[in-house]
Amino acid sequence: MAEYKAPLRDMQFMLNDVLELEQHYQSLPGCEDATPDMVSAILEEGAKFAERVLSPINQVGDQQGCQFNEGEVKTPDGFAEAYNAFVEGGWPSLAHDPEWGGQGLPESLGIFINEMVGSANWSWSMYPGLSMVL
Repeated sequence: MAEYKAPLRDMQFMLNDVLELEQHYQSLPGCEDATPDMVSAILEEGAKFAERVLSPINQVGDQQGCQFNEGEVKTPDGFAEAYNAFVEGGWPSLAHDPEWGGQGLPESLGIFINEMVGSANWSWSMYPGLSMVL
């Protein structure tokens, strides 16, 4: 089974050298706390979640799939627990407005996290998308 390894070095290069995150994020209203150190820590934790939680259940999801029996949906082993950990970690609210319970971080940071989540386990990554409100 293939294991996912987040391309943190490439992401750091894009954010720091190409997008010049420090200057850019400081210019965005409400994103002053998105310092390079904070962004790096968030990416590292997102990578750990993708690598340690989502990647190991990727094959299980393909093998078991979702089941619908007598009005009840059963998800693959580990999927519900991964979703609960995702929510408890605050990942769905990362780039949403604090007025609505979000953390108010830049959307581009959320995109990097979504990239890791989808690359580690595409089928699981659709779960948070089902409840996303734009």
